[in-house]
Amino acid sequence: MITSLVSLRVQQLVFASSTSSLKLTRTMTTKVHVIAETGFGTGTNELYDRARPSYPTECLSYIHQVSKSTAPLNIVEIGAGTGIFSRALLAHSEWATSIGTLRAVEPSDGMCDVWRKTVDDSRSSIVKGTFDDTGVEDGWADLIIIAQAFHWCPDYGKASAEFGRILKKGGAVVFIWNLEDRDGAGWVAQLRDCIEAHEKGTPQFRLGLWRKTFSTPEYTSLFHPQEEAEWAYHLIASEQIVTDRAQSKSYIAVLPPDEKAKVLENVKDILERGDGRVWINKEEGTYQYPYKTYIVVSRKK
Repeated sequence: MITSLVSLRVQQLVFASSTSSLKLTRTMTTKVHVIAETGFGTGTNELYDRARPSYPTECLSYIHQVSKSTAPLNIVEIGAGTGIFSRALLAHSEWATSIGTLRAVEPSDGMCDVWRKTVDDSRSSIVKGTFDDTGVEDGWADLIIIAQAFHWCPDYGKASAEFGRILKKGGAVVFIWNLEDRDGAGWVAQLRDCIEAHEKGTPQFRLGLWRKTFSTPEYTSLFHPQEEAEWAYHLIASEQIVTDRAQSKSYIAVLPPDEKAKVLENVKDILERGDGRVWINKEEGTYQYPYKTYIVVSRKK
């Protein structure tokens, strides 16, 4: 539940473009990051699906305005996970008559299994694949959406070439991420410090390594400079919600049991102190969970 929509920022970022042309062909797929493969492996996916938040309706409305194609649209969702974004998109009122076919792509068997159990819509299907090997035909997609996943991409150039290959001319890629807002409350900053200490060098969204995409020759040849938008808002939190969400992080999921227990004890201490907590219903133990959602749009030339 979104309790407030605080801000919207749209910014055009200009990067150097390349005049060279690239032949759009399928490339050899690259390996999934070992922490993602293990931390999101079979046995972790039900917790992930239960603990992770969905996406603000305002953000889905914003994405609806991205495509310039005429409905019904062909949509590819890469890194579709357990179907959290798929379900939100398929259920959104503005998208009701806009989606022709949604083809989800996901490398994890466990996540694919949960997706199939939780996404019940005849317009949609899921197959195994990766950012640079989707199995989608040339020029099929009006829109590519990647929710909470692109920071795991191991080769930005190959991914950009694959996006360009499967998109129609004038199509677009939409990258979207949710992230706890450390500036929204002291307890959130402490929580993130606690869990992020265990990232072990993984390419997390907050580090911005994914931004290297926009300076690759493949990207600059095939896409216009990206557009960015940001929303700040509050979700509902409780001790169970916060604890489950912390455990759903891939780098926490792979910790040995004793280390994970220490992390959860630290999380409990942080929540007991509750620095900067804003109660929604103190008797029920619910309070505001500051969040931000980020959207990046890349339009094909």
